[in-house]
Amino acid sequence: MAKLVKLKTVIRKMELVDLYKLAGIHLGLATEAYAVLRGEAQQEVQGVTENKYRDEAADAVVTTVEILTEVAAKAINKARGTYITIESPALRQPPGPVHLALSRLLADTLKNVFAKIGLEAAAPVLVVGLGNWQATPDSLGPKVVGKMFVTRHLLQYAPGVLPAGTRPVAALAPGVLGITGIETAEIIAGVVSHLKPGLVIAIDSLAARNVTRLYSTIQIADSGIDPGSGIGNRRTALSRAEMGVPVLALGIPTVVPAAVIAMETLNSAGQRNRNLQGELGPPAIQAIISDLLAPFGGDLTVTPKEVDDLVTRTATLLAQGLNLALFPQLSPEDLAMLSA
Repeated sequence: MAKLVKLKTVIRKMELVDLYKLAGIHLGLATEAYAVLRGEAQQEVQGVTENKYRDEAADAVVTTVEILTEVAAKAINKARGTYITIESPALRQPPGPVHLALSRLLADTLKNVFAKIGLEAAAPVLVVGLGNWQATPDSLGPKVVGKMFVTRHLLQYAPGVLPAGTRPVAALAPGVLGITGIETAEIIAGVVSHLKPGLVIAIDSLAARNVTRLYSTIQIADSGIDPGSGIGNRRTALSRAEMGVPVLALGIPTVVPAAVIAMETLNSAGQRNRNLQGELGPPAIQAIISDLLAPFGGDLTVTPKEVDDLVTRTATLLAQGLNLALFPQLSPEDLAMLSA
């Protein structure tokens, strides 16, 4: 009997995976995509590893998902690589002592990734804020760039002002195709070819499956990023293969697709009510969602009403963590003053 229940659970979860594919929904968080595929039965997926630990000072859970094979990457719909998430409800709260602990946790995590990539202490870095600064949920990247401590120009035009060995950091917010008429990847590739950085760090807004992860989860991925994928607008990937240098992606979920909320609700209703199980299969759910979202062209995303404050808070914390990781010789107080 236990084996039968487990089999039914796996089948239901595989149906949910099919629903996401049918709806063209891309899950921004690797932990969520892996959880959907693995299922409630905790059945492991070959070619994927997952490790978790808790950081008490930051009130955070850190999860590392490694996608090791192309087969697993295709199944999860994520590129091969390492995906680290830092999840803490404190991210949504007004600034306080825990925020400094979170920024230090982020900085330490980034330093470990830098070491794994082989980034030298003084190697130049380009920070790119992806997204549309005119749309608040999509403005996370540009807001982070606005709070970064950039040094390339100071090292070039005012040598001696900064301590010896300070890393050259440049920052760019290239906008989106609809504003510039230029593919984001084309702009970044041009800058990379001129600056020749040792690493590109791309910051972007993500889409989540679970509303509890909105503005409470940071994802770090060494596989790069597909700009706009969170809202279904896939563009040329920002990756090592495309840019010629390592690309590290940082993101925070700022929206949940309305289709996901409807899909999860209908799927849950079908699981709880036996009378509905036969009627709420993947084709039926997809048809219902299509009808509901037809007035919006099938595309609708949801974000909290406090979006302005939430984006500002999370952008500030991301910038603090990045600055601490890129300039370990400077104190948080010095960085706060220099990047203000």
